Amino acid sequence: MGSVSEFEIVICEHEGRALRGELALPSGAGPHPAVLVVHNAFGLGTHMRQVIADLAGEGYVALAVDMYGDGVYSEDESVVGGFVAPLWGNSERLRARMGAWHEALKARPEVAADRIAALGYCFGGMCVLEFARGGGDVRAVVSYHGILTTGAPAARGAVKAHVAVHTGGRDPHVPATDVAALRAELIAAEADWQIAEYANAYHAFTDPAADDPKHGRAYDPLADRLSWASTLALLDLKLRGAQ
Repeated sequence: MGSVSEFEIVICEHEGRALRGELALPSGAGPHPAVLVVHNAFGLGTHMRQVIADLAGEGYVALAVDMYGDGVYSEDESVVGGFVAPLWGNSERLRARMGAWHEALKARPEVAADRIAALGYCFGGMCVLEFARGGGDVRAVVSYHGILTTGAPAARGAVKAHVAVHTGGRDPHVPATDVAALRAELIAAEADWQIAEYANAYHAFTDPAADDPKHGRAYDPLADRLSWASTLALLDLKLRGAQ
C-alpha cells in the first residue's frame, strides 16, 4: 500500500464555489484508470489522504474530492451540520457536484477517461450512490458505511455503474430497513449490485480514528480489510479488465 505524502491540489468550480480536492498519481506512464474518493461528513481529512495514497500505490490515479468548498474540515458536530446542510437530501445538487468532479478527473491527461470508479465514506457513500442513481458514467461505485436513503430513487435502467455497498450491522445510521429498501430499489432499477453486511461493525468501521462505540462509531479491522479487498478486486475487474 501507499503512504501519506504530498498531493497535487485540484480546484473544481461548482455553483460559484471553489472546491479544493487532492490528487495522488501512480508511478509509470499513463493514461491510468482512476478513482474519485468522497469524504465523510467531516470533510477531506487524513483518512481520505491515506486512501488516495493507497490507491495510487495500486496503480490508480486517485482524486479525493471536496464536496463543501475551500477544503473545509471539522470534527465539531455543530460546525459539520453547517457543512452538510446545503447538500443533505438534495439529490440534484449532490449528483451535479459529483458530475463536476467526474468531469474534472476525466479531463486529466493522466487518466483513461472511460475507466473511472467512485468510492465514498459515510456522507461520501451517500454521494456516490446518488451519482449512480442519476446515471453517473462510471464503471463502479463503492459505499462504505454510507447513508442509503434517497428522495429520488433510481429509475429503471438508469444505473450504469456496478454498485457495491459495505454496511455495518450495528450502524445506528443505517437500519436493516434501509438496507432492504436499497436492495429493492436496485432490483427494480435492474442495476448490477452487491451488498455486504458486517454483523458486528458500527458506523465508520473503515476509519482507524473512530473509537466511540457507545455513539455508534468504531473502527473494525476485519470489516475494513474485507471491504478493501473486495474493492480492489472490483476495481481490477471493472477498470483493468474487459468489463
